Amino acid sequence: MLLSLVIFAILAAQITQDNYFSLAKSEILMRKIGHELLLNAGDSTSRVLPVTKLHAAKYRIQFENPFKFEPDTLVRIISKTLARHETSDYIVNVLDCSNNAVVYGYAMAADKKNDVLSCLGREQVSACYLVTVEFGNVPFGIKKYAAAVSLLAFVGLCPFVVVGYRRRKSVASQIPKASDRLTAMGKLLFDKDNKQLITPTETLKLTAKETRLLDIFAQNPNQIIDRARLQKEIWEDDGIIVGRSLDVFISKLRKKLESDTQVQLVNIHGKGYRLQIEAVKI
Repeated sequence: MLLSLVIFAILAAQITQDNYFSLAKSEILMRKIGHELLLNAGDSTSRVLPVTKLHAAKYRIQFENPFKFEPDTLVRIISKTLARHETSDYIVNVLDCSNNAVVYGYAMAADKKNDVLSCLGREQVSACYLVTVEFGNVPFGIKKYAAAVSLLAFVGLCPFVVVGYRRRKSVASQIPKASDRLTAMGKLLFDKDNKQLITPTETLKLTAKETRLLDIFAQNPNQIIDRARLQKEIWEDDGIIVGRSLDVFISKLRKKLESDTQVQLVNIHGKGYRLQIEAVKI
């Protein structure tokens, strides 16, 4: 993790440095476009005004004096100037200074079939123009580091993935496995045939009546079992009349179920009892 953080910091600093360089280079390229447009119009003395950055990837080129241009020449100059730019996707618009109306515009894409060019060969009259160049959505300096950043993110997350997997495996290994003759109750296993309650740490012995009582609950998890039914099936069928015996055995079973807090014998007042089993959280 520490190594990942160090590498990430180095990459972040490098990306930031590259961003500054790319942005500065982009502004210089915009001025070069303006310079070439004026030279082609026969103007070698008037100024290209400061380039305005409209947002992260859009620039506006302004000129001191009016000039005229041919769309073919405009496309050629910009295409040649931006040949080595970070992205080959861009949109160019030429605006009338007086009303910001689009006089001419076109789009270029890395996938040439998506290029949009029109009105070539139609010379535009001399006027005050603004030229805007908007690049694609890939941030400067980020694209070439995308693979490294993705790999770093994966490496950084690996320890958490491994630890999480080991933790789930460790917890799962503590939960007893059920078989055909065993009944799972949360993290506990009920072995009716051998009169046993198996916990993650020990095996508890059950009496015959505890076994019969727990068997009824295990077959009807999360359901209310009437007191009358429990008394009849466990005691009265044997010809024995009981008073508080049921409550005594319920108390004993509760103590043996204590190792799993997700398994509880709940008293439903005036009705009976319910074996409440919550889902095991892994």
